[in-house]
Amino acid sequence: MKNENSFSFINPKKWPFFYGYVVLVFGSIGVLFSIPGQTVGVSVFTDPVKDALGLTRNQFSNAYLIGTLLSAFFVTKAGKLFDKFGARYVAFFAAFFLAVSLIIFSFAEGISDVLKLFLNTKSWFIPFVLLCVLFFLVRFCGQGVLTMASRNMVMMWFDKNRGKVNSISSITVSLGFSSSPILFNYLIDEKGWEVSWQILAVCLFIFSFLILQFYRNKPEDFGLIPDGFLSKKKTKKKNVEIIEVNFTLEEAKKTRAFWMFGLALAFNSFFTTGFTFHVISIFNTQGYDKTEAIAVFLPISMIAISVSTVANILSDYIAHKIYLFIMLFSGIIASIGLLVLDDTMGIYLLIIGLGTYSGLFAVVNAVTWPRYFGREYLGAITGKVMSFLVIASALAPSLFSYCFTSLGSYRYVSYVLIPFLVFLFIGSLSLKKPDKITDK
Repeated sequence: MKNENSFSFINPKKWPFFYGYVVLVFGSIGVLFSIPGQTVGVSVFTDPVKDALGLTRNQFSNAYLIGTLLSAFFVTKAGKLFDKFGARYVAFFAAFFLAVSLIIFSFAEGISDVLKLFLNTKSWFIPFVLLCVLFFLVRFCGQGVLTMASRNMVMMWFDKNRGKVNSISSITVSLGFSSSPILFNYLIDEKGWEVSWQILAVCLFIFSFLILQFYRNKPEDFGLIPDGFLSKKKTKKKNVEIIEVNFTLEEAKKTRAFWMFGLALAFNSFFTTGFTFHVISIFNTQGYDKTEAIAVFLPISMIAISVSTVANILSDYIAHKIYLFIMLFSGIIASIGLLVLDDTMGIYLLIIGLGTYSGLFAVVNAVTWPRYFGREYLGAITGKVMSFLVIASALAPSLFSYCFTSLGSYRYVSYVLIPFLVFLFIGSLSLKKPDKITDK
């Protein structure tokens, strides 16, 4: 039997209280440490990096597209590794290599110049290919693997209290994500984009050590079960029966719930990524400066935190199909807001819609999958869903960029998004929680 405490001084069996709460703290921190690989982290670096490398906005967006799409092909595989090796080792290597990627990224301008000199060319194609590779690394390690492993680990340690626990995690993550653009922007202004990435890399190296110390795969490895019962024998004495129906990835893919929830989450990834990636440019077209553009994340975050807190608590008692319909309606509101952004009302609609959708996204993406499909193959299932999110986030910056450069406005994206949301709404009308008998 493998030693679940290898390379660590921590023993969950000897912890004075249920170790799941330690997992909750460090799993939430793990999601926050994925920010350098998330769109909200990359977006602040967009203008200084593209200018330093001599790329246009479309070229930079396309490099992001290619790198992110490449990472999508490997995220599902990473989910299967999660099922096989657990969150601890998967998250450790993801954090470590994300740090390495940021170090390399910080020298991108110098690497590009050396390659141009070596190949005797001044073509934009050299920094473009370099960025494709680097975006693949940071997106795969950050947005993909570290996020998935950290979030799934927390969900593995709880069952009946999964929604309540996720509300705590969601508040922490939402605050961190909303404040990160301000922090990163401050670092760039004070230290430059190269040193900023090096500082973040050092923090990730330190956190990778903490992962080995505090991350643990599942309570059953230590004679515990979800929610804090001390042992399986004790639960039998209390006549507590735990019944969990587990779907394989192939079985989950045959259900309507998998596709409707998965595509709804992908919409949030698409819209949030495209909006965040070009947020400064989007608001510049309406006469707002950089500071005002970044400040929009605060009210969005406040709404998201409020919605996710209430929704997480209620998620232990109500059908998640209700959340799906609210998400889709909120998406329509946000899309209309982008469509009429030249009016002040458009900004309010965008903030309300995106805030509500993001708040419910935090609930559905964490709680729905183990509740609908069980924990045994959670890595493979969420890994596949994560590939949807990664692909959506890959396409968004380029589509937003081309709408602006070719059609003259970002608002035209809404003409694609609104019909897509209507399609999901119709497809979700007959959705039911899946079981092993029905595929609906």
